[in-house]
Amino acid sequence: MTHALCALVAICHREFLRFLGQKGRLVSALVRPLVWLLVFAAGFRAALGLSITPPYQTYIPYETYIVPGLVGMVVLFNGMQTSLSLVADREVGTMRLLLSAPLPRWWLLLCKLTAGALIGTLQAYAFLMIAALFGIGFAPLAYLAALPAILAAALMLGALGLALSSTIHQMENFAGVMNFVIFPMFFLSTALYPLWKMAESAQILHALCAANPFSHAIETIRFALYLQANAGAGAVVLVSFVVFFALALWGYDPARGLIRRKS
Repeated sequence: MTHALCALVAICHREFLRFLGQKGRLVSALVRPLVWLLVFAAGFRAALGLSITPPYQTYIPYETYIVPGLVGMVVLFNGMQTSLSLVADREVGTMRLLLSAPLPRWWLLLCKLTAGALIGTLQAYAFLMIAALFGIGFAPLAYLAALPAILAAALMLGALGLALSSTIHQMENFAGVMNFVIFPMFFLSTALYPLWKMAESAQILHALCAANPFSHAIETIRFALYLQANAGAGAVVLVSFVVFFALALWGYDPARGLIRRKS
């Protein structure tokens, strides 16, 4: 147990040092959602005519409504950024050294995942604080209530990035992941529009948004920020995390996974 905890602390410390050395990563993580919040939100609200009441039983300004979706954007891009760092680590041999440590492979991967999720959670709260400075905030207790939801979303999306990193063997291929995973997952979700609004547009879009685990991660965060619980969405997030992490374990298993087959 002591060695396992030492490994967790050491991996988290290394990832935080790497993050602090990449100042542009934090800036890009905050600028992207702020542009959506401050520039596009007003136009979207005017164009869509949104008057959001269910399930919150109160009027919610559109700028406030999309904040949880933009928090999801922060942790989504952080999860993909973590997967990119894993590909870089594998190219230079750092990942091989890590996985050869005398500890269970699942624990080592979980340590990497936990470190990335903690960094993503910190970025999400940095965005929430900046949004509050612009007058788009929530009740003080809501920020504490949202912590488990944000952390769960970060773990789920980090597990997805971890699973994807086992299939990417060159950093140049990461652009394909950006185009075919990140953007469809974000736009086919409830990050920018309520699910009932998607049903008014097209039933197939409604079905895709409802099946998207990212939508459930956002709804878990959204309900938590309004001091409500969404057990169904939370369950989907946890199940998705287990599935994605299992795929990551399979992908990084040298006996059966994708690494051996592609080598």
